[in-house]
Amino acid sequence: MAGAMTVDGGMVRIDRAMPWVGRLLSLPLLAASGYLLWNVALGLRQDFSGFGRLADDLVPVLVFTGLGLLVGIPGLILLTFRYFVVLNETLRQIVITSQFGPLNIRRHRNLADYHFISITDDYDADLTTYDVNLCGNKGTEPINLMSFTRREEEDKLAGEIGRVLKLPARDYVGTEPDSDDA
Repeated sequence: MAGAMTVDGGMVRIDRAMPWVGRLLSLPLLAASGYLLWNVALGLRQDFSGFGRLADDLVPVLVFTGLGLLVGIPGLILLTFRYFVVLNETLRQIVITSQFGPLNIRRHRNLADYHFISITDDYDADLTTYDVNLCGNKGTEPINLMSFTRREEEDKLAGEIGRVLKLPARDYVGTEPDSDDA
């Protein structure tokens, strides 16, 4: 958990790591894309060096290029995906960032809309995960900060975030979820 959260004065940054399985799944996609695009490069080299005609190879070059990009872009996204939340106490704002490669998707929220930190579980008997969420009043979408498989880790994270942001931590583990009608 030490690498998951950094505190710098009134700023808290929580990094949610991509599971290693996702990074591992990106390797076959990138290998297939590399193979297709390498064949395109070899074909173009042959055409431009005078051993073939580009007019004869245009359709295969376009198809292999399209397939290489179609397979390679999801592989690149899986390999470089990062998700982190920055809680800024001094500016009273929350920035949620999803990043893959050079592309950043940021959502800004007002920290004043969030009043407590909730600790919940998923009711799975075999492998329980504990979620630490930043919650506000009814109608405010909660922000999932981190999920853990051990109770001690989520208690430590919730306590530290609560201390920095001066928010209470409420433990809802083992309680029934609220109905949407209430």
